[in-house]
Amino acid sequence: MNASKTKPVSHTEAFGSLAYLVIDDFENFRLSMRHMLRSCGANNIELVASANPAVQYCTYNNVDVVLCDYNLGDGRNGQHILEELRHKKLLKRSSLFLMVTSETSREMVMGARENQPDAYLTKPINRSMLAKRLGSLISQRNALLPINREIDRENYPEAISLCVTALARVPRYKTWLMKTLGELYFLLGDLSHAIKVYDDVLSQRELSWARLGRCKVLLANHRYDEAVPGLHQLIADHPDYVEAYDLLAEGLERQNRPGQAQKVLERATRYSPNAVLRQKHLAELAESNHDMETAAQAWRKTVSLGTLSIHDSAAHYLSLSQTLCDLSEGNTDKEGERLAKEAFSALDSMEARFSNNDILELRSQIIQCRIHAGQEHLREAAALLNAIRPKLKNSRSLGLETGLDYAKTLYRLDHGTEAKTLLGELSEHFGESPEAVKKIESLLDEPVGFRTKIKARRLNHEGIAAFESGNLEEARTIFTKALEMIPNHPALNLNQVQVLMKEYRGTVGHTNLADLCQQHLDRLAGLPKQHGQYRRYIALQRKLKALNP
Repeated sequence: MNASKTKPVSHTEAFGSLAYLVIDDFENFRLSMRHMLRSCGANNIELVASANPAVQYCTYNNVDVVLCDYNLGDGRNGQHILEELRHKKLLKRSSLFLMVTSETSREMVMGARENQPDAYLTKPINRSMLAKRLGSLISQRNALLPINREIDRENYPEAISLCVTALARVPRYKTWLMKTLGELYFLLGDLSHAIKVYDDVLSQRELSWARLGRCKVLLANHRYDEAVPGLHQLIADHPDYVEAYDLLAEGLERQNRPGQAQKVLERATRYSPNAVLRQKHLAELAESNHDMETAAQAWRKTVSLGTLSIHDSAAHYLSLSQTLCDLSEGNTDKEGERLAKEAFSALDSMEARFSNNDILELRSQIIQCRIHAGQEHLREAAALLNAIRPKLKNSRSLGLETGLDYAKTLYRLDHGTEAKTLLGELSEHFGESPEAVKKIESLLDEPVGFRTKIKARRLNHEGIAAFESGNLEEARTIFTKALEMIPNHPALNLNQVQVLMKEYRGTVGHTNLADLCQQHLDRLAGLPKQHGQYRRYIALQRKLKALNP
């Protein structure tokens, strides 16, 4: 049939062809919404009062329009429902999600915006407001339906073709079409076309989403020196655009600037504190920066937010308890005791929430053992270790994270030989994973508590600075102090060897310096070939032989 002769769909027909879900904890409001929708022409309307039946309904039924109240009383709110529906892909691209609320706080709006509702409706709602707002969204939905169908099918080339055609056919939706085009080219890996789309938009109008999209393409092209300043400027112009903070943190991490990335995420969580995954990212980043206080706070928030979120995970509780364990270790005053109790409490909560899981129970006991040891409760720690040891004989069945945790606990209880054997077995099992090898090496190199590790690393930096400035005596003294804390640390030993060799070259008759070099190298005799310091170790061995034939 010729498109020009197609009979236009009436307002009533447009409403009547769709399936609706109304979610609100007040029955009177649900009934009122049904009455208004029916007066607009809707027929297929389901009413539910809370999150669980809403998600269950969407699991087994096609829903075109969701009208969801933000505040649903006790339990999960509208943001949690939207988050779960998006995560489980229970809504089609063409489905509309309208957040209905009487609350307009920034925290609520920012939190809900993270999962991109199609619109907000502010209570009280009348029939005229609903018909106008929803009618406009349905018209757009119907005009763009063929494109969204192809995106749902992951047929991106066809979706791109339909977008290009629609630009001429329905120019009123140009913003949506250009934004979608940029996203589709990016998904296909066609970065040159993606950036052209964003440049075309920006040449006509300054739009924050186009600037963000352009920076995302630059990051994917490894053009960090362009992307990072662009994102800094975008945030300066739009301080509440939290998606830009996430992308900037990613760019800074790729530039090996994790400290700055952490500061960016801290600022983002102040604007939008209820995003679980961002809090988790902040916690992980703070841990890598050895900022355990910030990490603990972010893990607390992750655990708290996770209790009602689809992103809830036992791993969050484990991470919180491990961080608190590190902070409480060696601190037996009231603050250390409080942190230790909080760590035990986090593990208790995890076991209650994720019950009947033997691996989680085992990991909990391993961490509890280390918490006791950190508080100098050595009898309790030893008893718990003896109780769980029979379960931990087969390293292959442990898994990497459990094995690393167990090795850390063995070190803490002065079973260093057993810990090294376990790490060697883990290295054999997981040797093909660079990330796993890095974690194993890190524990082998620094089998000490968090606070000792930080002190030794600070001394290492100071020793390197003294060496580079030519102050060999000071560098030697500093490295000696660090090695008293971690005697078998590969980098520290090799740094000391370099200092001693330079001293040796500038002296006559100081053969004891060569002997000292050999002693440090002998400590690393079992260094595996895969270790990051192995080539340096071999090179220094050769240099020592050349100096002292």
